[in-house]
Amino acid sequence: MKKLENKKSSSIKLEAVRRKTINLSEAEFIKIDFLTPWETLPIVLKPNIDYLDLADWIESRQNFIETNLLKYGAILFRGFNVDTATTFERVCLALCSDLFNENGEHPRKSVSGKVYTPVSYPADKKLLWHNENSFNYSWPRKILFGCLQPAQQGGETPIVDSRIVFQLIDPKIRERFIDKKVMYIRNYGDGLGLNWETVFQTSERLEVEAACTKAAIDFEWKTGNRLRTIAVRPAVVKHPQTEEMSWFNQAQHWHPACLDSQTRESLLSMFRQEDLPRNCYYGDGSPIEDSVMEEICGVYQQSEVSFPWERGDLLLLDNLLTAHSRNSYMGERQLLVAMGEMAKFEDV
Repeated sequence: MKKLENKKSSSIKLEAVRRKTINLSEAEFIKIDFLTPWETLPIVLKPNIDYLDLADWIESRQNFIETNLLKYGAILFRGFNVDTATTFERVCLALCSDLFNENGEHPRKSVSGKVYTPVSYPADKKLLWHNENSFNYSWPRKILFGCLQPAQQGGETPIVDSRIVFQLIDPKIRERFIDKKVMYIRNYGDGLGLNWETVFQTSERLEVEAACTKAAIDFEWKTGNRLRTIAVRPAVVKHPQTEEMSWFNQAQHWHPACLDSQTRESLLSMFRQEDLPRNCYYGDGSPIEDSVMEEICGVYQQSEVSFPWERGDLLLLDNLLTAHSRNSYMGERQLLVAMGEMAKFEDV
């Protein structure tokens, strides 16, 4: 609780400074707001005139958008009626012209062009915080979410400032991850998750091996057309523009300790530790302690900012600065996702 109070106190002081730096000349076209007096993200932009075309306005305000995205890590566009896939894609292209095509990594469905549905995940469970594809060799610098229909109950997309996560994690734990990094191990073909043919978009083993080599992934073919991949990635990065340190990994998505107890017990009754569909270790192969993962998840939980979606909302995240998650929900929920400006670890 003390950490949370310190975070809010620091955030209020930081926010007072940041709000003074906003370009007030934009007030003719938009209203600039925040969700609460103490949160530092997201900055909320709303139209100040009728029939403002958001994509057109963005085209001539690239510096304004980029400056505030780097400051806050997240921008929520609200009240611009971005309520169709076509409109969403048009605005996304104005915000990020380098949108990328789906790579098969997650079970998604294409909606329009380079727009997709969110990753498929049970509605009654929370999808934990993560920076998109941070376990991969390449990942998007920007990710965008659009709301066509909010859930009847729940279904928020909580966001977390990864700079704050870095600051709040116990320094001993932080240094261990910086020094050792994270090893991600994935097993394909054991009956759970996507098979390797879907993820690598080929049925040829030689093509898979070439893709693994290119992406700095070790691989091992097992009996029964099964595949194990091993990749060691950084746990922390320095943002190339702000030069701020950011907690940037997906250990909490891969470590068994972060699963709900029922799912964890079920998986461990079916698989040995080394054969779990996904698992992670320190980069030297030693186990990451359950207590360490509990500490990390606790920091994310106390640092998250959550708000109800409204139809037509568009949320832009700097993927290096801001992690996202998804709350459980009831009723139909329709969100759109786009991402782009692909980068690699050597870029940062």
